[in-house]
Amino acid sequence: MSASPRVEKGRPATLYFYADRQTAERALQAGEFRLRASGQADPAPGVSPASQILPFGTARTMATAGFLTLSLSTALSEQLRRQDTAGLCCVVIRNTEEFGERLHRAVHKALPQWAGIDAAVAYGAPSALGAAFTRGRHLAGQKEWLFAWRPMQPALSLNPIVVHIGSIASFAELREPEQGSAA
Repeated sequence: MSASPRVEKGRPATLYFYADRQTAERALQAGEFRLRASGQADPAPGVSPASQILPFGTARTMATAGFLTLSLSTALSEQLRRQDTAGLCCVVIRNTEEFGERLHRAVHKALPQWAGIDAAVAYGAPSALGAAFTRGRHLAGQKEWLFAWRPMQPALSLNPIVVHIGSIASFAELREPEQGSAA
């Protein structure tokens, strides 16, 4: 029996969205989040581009199509504990299941021909979900939780989009540098 790579099940209890104050306030009050094209210039060693997000298939046309992603963290950054971090804010999301489901519904509505998944990023070793969820060991401090969507047809555009999931203020809060260092 061979061991398969472990994929974390369930979202973490808390997620952290880092941004400038205006972007963080819009995320909290309007549930506004920008999905960006994934960077494929930074492939992880040992992960074939054809294995991007394996549950969605291994066809090369899909792997080269790229992904739209939203990256959050599973840890409060030390930067928020320093007063020299001008302009950096954090939205602390305490109901990650509600957040994730609302986000996936909003993206499905905006991009019905796309498939999505979210999971923890693997650092220094290949993720079972492929290269999109794999980063170098030197980035492990980011403790990323990645939401990723890929087109089901390779010709679809990878232009960034903004999705609105509605206010998340009932289960999230805005945190600024040195305004309480407890998570």
